[in-house]
Amino acid sequence: MAHSILVPVREMKETFLKILRKLGFEEQKALTCAEVFTANSIDGVYSHGVNRFGRFIEYLQKGYIKKDAEPTLIQSRNAIEHWDAQFGPGPLNAIHATDRAMKLATEFGMGCVTLANNNHWMRAGYYAWKAAKSGFAFMSWTNTIGNMPAWNAVDPRLGNNPLVLAMPYKDEAIVLDMAMSQYSYGKMEMTAMKNEQLPTAGGFDKNGKLSTDPQSIIETGRFLPVGFWKGAGLSFLLDIFATLLSGGMPTHEVTKKKIEWSSQIFIAFELSHSHNYSSMAKVLEGMVKDYHESIPDSPGNKITYPGEHVIATRKKNLEKGIPVIKKVWEDILLLAKS
Repeated sequence: MAHSILVPVREMKETFLKILRKLGFEEQKALTCAEVFTANSIDGVYSHGVNRFGRFIEYLQKGYIKKDAEPTLIQSRNAIEHWDAQFGPGPLNAIHATDRAMKLATEFGMGCVTLANNNHWMRAGYYAWKAAKSGFAFMSWTNTIGNMPAWNAVDPRLGNNPLVLAMPYKDEAIVLDMAMSQYSYGKMEMTAMKNEQLPTAGGFDKNGKLSTDPQSIIETGRFLPVGFWKGAGLSFLLDIFATLLSGGMPTHEVTKKKIEWSSQIFIAFELSHSHNYSSMAKVLEGMVKDYHESIPDSPGNKITYPGEHVIATRKKNLEKGIPVIKKVWEDILLLAKS
């Protein structure tokens, strides 16, 4: 197993900020990007936090990410807006789209923002937690580069097209953040870096056999869709909706570019506009109570709703520091010194 170290939250954020400033980021943009990568790491999504930061810097240096680009409004019609991200930093554009969706929802009850030509937004859940903790129900999805085959196929023509749904709950949220593959590409990479096996089969090896070995699955590109043919079909429809509604690139064109210039959808709901708003909290509490009363399949298992483990991980990492693979952190420190 790869050796890990604990990095204090403040140190991680300041290191990210230093590197981004050196690359010429405007101060507020640098702060926001550093916050996103740090927050994702705090929440335990290292594959789209600290582990992904080096690639983000590489893409900036290669010009795939236009650090000074600003999203441009293409069309606005009541509760729906269409924006072009202009190939700017993915997290910054996604935050902008989330904020716009919430503002539209405040006015119309629901707000929908489409985003074309955006770079990798890192972790979908970041935007869902942001919206839900601001009191909005939220859903969003993106297409990606082709990294998953259609059902009964061997070549990866579908994206794993992450989808996120969130609902405010007490002072936190219930958040489902999932890729259409059994494991996200980032999770596969991280597990391979640690020389570990996946808990369950995540795809097919070169012999066409289901495998728990992440490296062999990455090499074949045959990621296993969630729900088998159902996940593959959902991936395709998410791509269709994101592409046609945003006017951006579909997965097969993104794949040809070999850069994740994605099409994305952001939808927020202002719950106070709903006729049953006054009863929502009580109903949701009853649903969570019933869910928690599920009978575990073994004494050591705990039944948790989507996002509940994130809250526990966040608390632990804030107190003790963020676990990082030593080689990953050493490479980031070299970026800060160079």
